[in-house]
Amino acid sequence: MGLFQKLRNELIDIIEWVDDSRHTLVWRFPRYQNEIKNGAQLIVRPGQAAVFVHRGQVADVFEPGHYELKTDNLPLLSTLAGWKYGFNSPFKAEVYFVSTRQITDLKWGTPNPIMLRDPEFGPIRIRAFGTYALKAENPRILLEELVGTDQVVDSDEVTELLRSMIISTFTDIIGTSNVAALDLASQYTEFGEKLREAVQEKIDDEYGLELPQLMIVNISLPEAVEKALDTRTSMGVIGDMNKFQQYQMGNAMTLAAENEGGGGAAEGMGLGMGFAMAGRMMQPGMGVPPAGGGGAPPPPPAAAAWHVAVNGQTQGPYTLQQISAGIASGEVTRESMVWQNGMAGWAAAGQVPELSGSFGAPPPPPPPPAP
Repeated sequence: MGLFQKLRNELIDIIEWVDDSRHTLVWRFPRYQNEIKNGAQLIVRPGQAAVFVHRGQVADVFEPGHYELKTDNLPLLSTLAGWKYGFNSPFKAEVYFVSTRQITDLKWGTPNPIMLRDPEFGPIRIRAFGTYALKAENPRILLEELVGTDQVVDSDEVTELLRSMIISTFTDIIGTSNVAALDLASQYTEFGEKLREAVQEKIDDEYGLELPQLMIVNISLPEAVEKALDTRTSMGVIGDMNKFQQYQMGNAMTLAAENEGGGGAAEGMGLGMGFAMAGRMMQPGMGVPPAGGGGAPPPPPAAAAWHVAVNGQTQGPYTLQQISAGIASGEVTRESMVWQNGMAGWAAAGQVPELSGSFGAPPPPPPPPAP
């Protein structure tokens, strides 16, 4: 190989960056010891910017286009290199390509819960996460503040810094908003834009970066609080709890009656549910209006406690009203054994003076058969 060919191979005549990565912010052209040829071709593709650096100082910046490197389009480099009358020989300079397109699949989130004082629930903890887009707005500032002498700078090297800024700013905005936790979902867009503008003010002039988009995807409460809210919502949907309990008791009684194989357990369940339902129906506001028109009624006198024997087991105690309701529903018959304090022993309900009147008069004997 001749001397002329060797020198020719050491000169660089085409400078370009074919980017196959979606997360590279800055890439330095691998010049090594080679020199850039006078009149070399510089190709800057859409979404890129080329920055020439001479001995650690940022010189000329090129937007997308096709350039022939000469003195007239390298004014700052010519000044720094001392080319008073132009140059006709190869020169040395570092060339950095900066990606100016958006990197859109970046995520942020709170690593730990944020403590807030909610106007409705008091002290609570919330978590939040979302997405954002990043773009190099000022290649000159980006090189001076973040790149240094690195060969390649990926978005991962700045996203940790950005996430810290986003979380810190988000905490300030939410903490001073005094918006109830249940109303945060209706203001995701508004909070997201405020958050983007606040973070943009911090990184624009300082790092040469831009946040074209920043969105809040979700703000969540602790799991225990969410379960409590679900319970509260369920109670609100149910409405009147007394009516709901009546409905549940009615279902239980129906199931007990349909359980033909349940034996004494099913009968005891049906009797207990029936008495409980009767006791509820006797309470004020449960279908029986209180006596008198105004004011709270006086406390009722202590009622006698009755017990009923069902399949060898004692059920109760029940009030006289509950026993009467059981007689009316047929669950307590004349033959049912009952007892209350003061009785010598168990007796048939039909033979107890306090209860016999509830059964009514027994039917007369049937007429004799016709001759």
